[in-house]
Amino acid sequence: MANRAQRRAQSRGNRRGIPEQYDQTKGRGRSGMIDEYALQERSRRLQEHEDGEWKPSGGPIAETAAAAVKTSSSPVHMPTSARQWLRLLSWVLIVISCLSFLVIMWLSNVPMWLVIAISSVFAVGVLSLFFVGGSPEENPNLDDFGTAV
Repeated sequence: MANRAQRRAQSRGNRRGIPEQYDQTKGRGRSGMIDEYALQERSRRLQEHEDGEWKPSGGPIAETAAAAVKTSSSPVHMPTSARQWLRLLSWVLIVISCLSFLVIMWLSNVPMWLVIAISSVFAVGVLSLFFVGGSPEENPNLDDFGTAV
């Protein structure tokens, strides 16, 4: 059994820094510790029969970025199919109903039928987008992997 002076010295030492139960270095410097991440990476590379330090295996960044982005001549174009015209009409209904909400919000005496009509126009516009929305392949803002650009 340690004497009283030794117990006090040990408690003073425990109050400083990391508690002993969490201290893997046991008071020593961290220089002798093994980096677990590097060890796991090395083990993975050895299993895959790779030698040396990891190097990226893809091509140059400029080629990869150019191949991934679909380019179009102009960002805005006129609708050509009926589906595109209906999509444009849906967005026009949504914008008009939002502006109408802003207008009637500041008016004091608005009949209830007008509020219901405006909200139903908004609902029809939003729901119609589900039916006339195109497939992801038609979206010019997606790259080949479906990521927004």
